[in-house]
Amino acid sequence: MTTMEAIAIIVGMFAVTFSVRFVLFAGAHKANIPGWLEGALKFVPVSVLTAIIAPMSLTDTQGLALELSNPWFVGALVALLTGLWFKRQLLTICLGVMAFFLVKLIVAL
Repeated sequence: MTTMEAIAIIVGMFAVTFSVRFVLFAGAHKANIPGWLEGALKFVPVSVLTAIIAPMSLTDTQGLALELSNPWFVGALVALLTGLWFKRQLLTICLGVMAFFLVKLIVAL
C-alpha cells in the first residue's frame, strides 16, 4: 500500500464517519424520546461493559475459570467488591488493575 492509498483510505473513513454522525446529530433535536425509553437507555453502557468483561474474566480456553489463579477473575472480583463497597470509580479501577497484576505476578513465579 502506497502512502497516497493510505491517505485516501483515512480520508474516506473520515468522510463516511463524519457524514453518518452529522446526519444523525443534525436531526436529533427534532426527535422526542419517551421518558421510559430515556430512563432505560441509562443502563446501556453498564450492560455493554458487563457483556464485554464477564466472558473475559470468567472463562479461559478450557471453559469456566473461577479460580484465584485466574488474574482476570481476581481483578474483576476485587473491582466488583470495591465498587459495591466504596462507590468510587477511580478507586475501583485502580484496585482491580492492581489485583490483576499482582495475581499475574504471583502466578508467573
